[in-house]
Amino acid sequence: MLKWRQAPKGAQISKGRIAQAFSVLFAALALLAILLPRVARAAQCEAPQASDDGWAVAAPASMGFDPDRLCALVPRLEAWTEADIHAVLVVRHGTLVFEHYFAGADERWGTSLGNVTYASDVRHDARSITKSVTALVLGITLGRGMIKGDLDTPVFDLLPEYADLRTPEKARITLRHLLTMSAGLEWDESIPYSDPRNSEIQMDFAPDPVRFVLSRPVAVPAGEVYNYSGGSATLIAAILKRATRRSLDAQARNLLFAPLGITDVEWIRDPSGEPYAASGLRLRPRDFAKIGQLVLAEGVWQGNQVVPAEFMRQATASQINGQGLYFYGYQFWLGRSLVDGHEIDWVAAVGLGGQRIFIVPALDLVAVVNAGLYRSELQGWVPLVLLNRYVLKAADTAR
Repeated sequence: MLKWRQAPKGAQISKGRIAQAFSVLFAALALLAILLPRVARAAQCEAPQASDDGWAVAAPASMGFDPDRLCALVPRLEAWTEADIHAVLVVRHGTLVFEHYFAGADERWGTSLGNVTYASDVRHDARSITKSVTALVLGITLGRGMIKGDLDTPVFDLLPEYADLRTPEKARITLRHLLTMSAGLEWDESIPYSDPRNSEIQMDFAPDPVRFVLSRPVAVPAGEVYNYSGGSATLIAAILKRATRRSLDAQARNLLFAPLGITDVEWIRDPSGEPYAASGLRLRPRDFAKIGQLVLAEGVWQGNQVVPAEFMRQATASQINGQGLYFYGYQFWLGRSLVDGHEIDWVAAVGLGGQRIFIVPALDLVAVVNAGLYRSELQGWVPLVLLNRYVLKAADTAR
C-alpha cells in the first residue's frame, strides 16, 4: 500500500500565507483594472499624427484639456453604435490636439457606400456645410471687387438674364438676403429629402435650377423672415459664375482651398455639370477643421488674410432669428452651450447627417464631427452631446 508522503516541514504553506497571497493578487488585479483604462485613455490622448498638411499637432493636455474627460469620448463612441460617428477632431490655439476615426455606414450624396472605415485621408460628405463654404467664396470675391456691387445689391441686377421673372417684390431681394436665408420666396425643406415635394429636390431636378428658385412666389417681404433654403446657395453660385466666368468649384479651389492647402476635394455636380452649391462638397476631416480655424481667426490662415475680416465678422454675427432657438449669420448658425453654469457661445457650419464644424471663440477652439445620421432623429442631438459633455467640459477656460 502506498502511503501519502508528508511534505517537509519547511515546505508546508500555511492557510494564512495562501490567503495573504490571494489578497496581494486581488489588489494587483484591482490596481490593473484602474490603470488599464487610464493607460488606454493616455494612448488615445497622445498628439495626433504629424503630417505635411499644415497642421501643428500636440497632446490635448498641453493645450489645456483634461485628457481623462476628453478621451473618455473614444470608448463611449465605440460602444454607442446608434450615434454612427465617423470622425471627431478638436483644434485649440491653432493646433490639432484630438483626432479619432471610426467605422460606420455612410453614403455619398444619398448613394450608399456601405460600411466605411474612416481615416484622415478619407473624404466625407459636407452636405450643407457646403453652403458655409459657398458664403466664404462670395466674401472673398466681394472683397477683391470681382462682383460689381455689395451685399445690398439686388439679385436681379446681378442676374439680368432672368429679368423676365422680376417683380417689384422680388426686386428687393439682395445678396444679404440670400446669405441670411430671408429672400421671402416660397420654399419648403422641412419635408424629407426623399420626398419629391421637397423644394431643394425639385430645384436639383429642374432644367434650370436658378430659374426654378427665382420663379417661386413671394411669401413674405425680403429680409423679414428666415426660411431655410438651398436655393440661396444656388443663386450665390450663379452670381459668382456670371461675375467671374468661373464655376463655384473653380473659384473655391483658387480663392479658398489653395491658400489653406486643401487639395483633395470632390464636388458632386448637377446634370448640367455645375457643382451643387447647397450640399455637394466632400472633404477630408482635417480640411473641415481648416475651414473652422479660418472662421475662428476672422479669415486668417497661417498669417494670410484669406477672407476679408469684416465679412467674416458679419458672417458669424447674429443677423436674423433662425430655426428654433438659433440665430443665423451668413450661412452660419449661432448657438450657445451651458457648461458648469457658464454660457459659451459658438458658431457652427451645419450639414445633414450630423456634419458639424463648431467654432468657439471664447475658448479659441474648433471641433469637427462627421457622422452618418442622414435619416436619424439623433442627428441634431448627438453632435451637441459630444461638444457639451466632452469637448467643452474638458477644456480649461483659463487656457
